[in-house]
Amino acid sequence: MKQGIHPDWHHDAVVSCACGNTFATGSTQKTIEIDICGACHPFFTGEMRFVDRQGRVDKFKKKMATAQAAQAKTKKKSKKQNKPADQKSYKQLLGEEKTKLKKTAQAQDN
Repeated sequence: MKQGIHPDWHHDAVVSCACGNTFATGSTQKTIEIDICGACHPFFTGEMRFVDRQGRVDKFKKKMATAQAAQAKTKKKSKKQNKPADQKSYKQLLGEEKTKLKKTAQAQDN
């Protein structure tokens, strides 16, 4: 190992949770603050608890509402815009192309 490049290791680092639980572990930091631990996590406690970290759920709901509004707006636009009568779908164009190829193949056989 090279000397002088490794961080200091604290064998008695204190981890404190938002629920009030504290425990000691080894880390390069002297104190660590966490939002959820094994004492309060729903998987370990068996209780359903809503955990919102840094407003992520609110941000997600806001993003979904914006997306739904934009989707509704595009639906209104698409209903207003009708296809012109001369515009054909991709499937129709492929079908016409196949019939043209069949006709040319039959003409070459004769």
